[in-house]
Amino acid sequence: METPSVAVMGCGAWGFNHVRVMHELGALRVACDPSPERRAEVERRLPGTRTCASLAEVLADDAVRAVVVAAPAESHYELARACLRAGRDVLVEKPLALTARDGREMAELADREARVLMVGHLLRYHPAAAELKRLVAAGTLGRIQYIYSQRLNLGRVRREENILWSFAPHDISLILWLLGEEMPATANATGGSYLHPKIADVTVTNLEFPSGARAHIFVSWLHPFKEQRLVVIGERGMARFDDVAPHGQKLSLFAHEIRWIDGVPVPKRAEPEHVQVSTEEALVAEDRHFLARVADRGRPLTDGWEGVRVLEVLEASGRSLESGGAPVRPASAPAPALAAGGASAAAGPRDYFVHPSAFVDEPCEIGAGTKVWHFAHVMKNARIGRGCILGQNVHIAPEVVVGHGVKIQNNVSLYTGCVIEDDVFIGPSAVFTNVGTPRSEVNRHEEYEPTVVERGATVGANATVVCGHRVGRYAFVGAGAVVTHDVPPHALVLGAPARVRGWMCRCGERLPLPAEPAEGARTACARCATAFTFAAGALVPAAPKAA
Repeated sequence: METPSVAVMGCGAWGFNHVRVMHELGALRVACDPSPERRAEVERRLPGTRTCASLAEVLADDAVRAVVVAAPAESHYELARACLRAGRDVLVEKPLALTARDGREMAELADREARVLMVGHLLRYHPAAAELKRLVAAGTLGRIQYIYSQRLNLGRVRREENILWSFAPHDISLILWLLGEEMPATANATGGSYLHPKIADVTVTNLEFPSGARAHIFVSWLHPFKEQRLVVIGERGMARFDDVAPHGQKLSLFAHEIRWIDGVPVPKRAEPEHVQVSTEEALVAEDRHFLARVADRGRPLTDGWEGVRVLEVLEASGRSLESGGAPVRPASAPAPALAAGGASAAAGPRDYFVHPSAFVDEPCEIGAGTKVWHFAHVMKNARIGRGCILGQNVHIAPEVVVGHGVKIQNNVSLYTGCVIEDDVFIGPSAVFTNVGTPRSEVNRHEEYEPTVVERGATVGANATVVCGHRVGRYAFVGAGAVVTHDVPPHALVLGAPARVRGWMCRCGERLPLPAEPAEGARTACARCATAFTFAAGALVPAAPKAA
């Protein structure tokens, strides 16, 4: 598959790292910075690299398919929005924007224009973090009780954002990911301003989650030495991710125990077990992931909506900081969990509906406006977004994730490992599995395979989706089909096993294309007039013209 051509906007201290990595990956088309000195430095360090001074020059180059925005944080919103409007995919350094409102607008714009929008939450792509997530998901540490992170250094002091916004986004993103919880219930933060009366130099943020887990984040740019450490405390074990440690010691497991002797808790210490992980540079993994999503049109691990959630936690923490540390509920924090039968497990009105015959186990998350109908069962630690409909006899197993605006018709069971993204339609009696070769007498809970149904897809009545596969964005699985392979975005698949028989528009109209279009084939939707091009084995909506 051809490597997409990328422009990097911003060639400062961190932006140059993107320039270097994209150059190494063979993707760099142009490096852009208004500073003549920075452009000269790029040309000196990477001879032959083309540079330019303005975003207008970048967007005038039709060969540029994607843009990395690594400019100062206050310019992220304007630069990224201009690129999205010009039909380019975008990787934005953290934070996505300076307000959750602006970030939400960018995420909505990217979805509307079918563009890739990714946020540079670097720790999510660190090999040690990826292995830590695998260990947490496998239950190696048991139920997670507490996480704390420390990101400390002397400088670089900023004036466009405080230490919370500068250092904490990476840790917030990683903590939400490790816990598998979309949002904390509350955030409270305290801190101090020493160099400028209105810009915090040191903050401590505490997050409380609906599951009972807690986390705290300590960040400072007034610290005598560099420390980047995250510790995870579980029921059965503990883990430390230390990014300053030498290779081979960045991720460590601790089998410490607390034994009760004569009614007294006595700790039993164990030697750390160093977990070996890849030595690949996290930024290389991040940029490689972005290029892959530009090529295959998939949703990034840290997409625009993930960036919005981090912004909402930052905003809640900032409001708490300004109020002296009072707990603040983030804008999209989950509603209180429900006890069985729909009775509220916490005081206060809920903003979703549960039929009296349905059962909802706590803790779980259910978004505003969602309706859970007759005899449905939502099990603990499931996450359901806003505006969903769960029909009669729907079963949602533990750890299942259901996005916003999802419609699940009668008699559907979603088992652990299923991720259903926003605006998906699942027809009556559709079947999802999580073990490829189940046996009643063989326990294979450790072999659950994930199934992902991407945004806007449709799964027809009585269809079967075999575990371990991905149904692409706006794909259409026909009634009774049996999905045994990944389904490309916008594909119409029919039969057993399911095969591509055509292509679908986002609006649900079948497109006038054969099942195997020629490379470069073009078409347009008869209903909404959206234009498409078939390129590199995928159906790609045509880029809108620049405003």
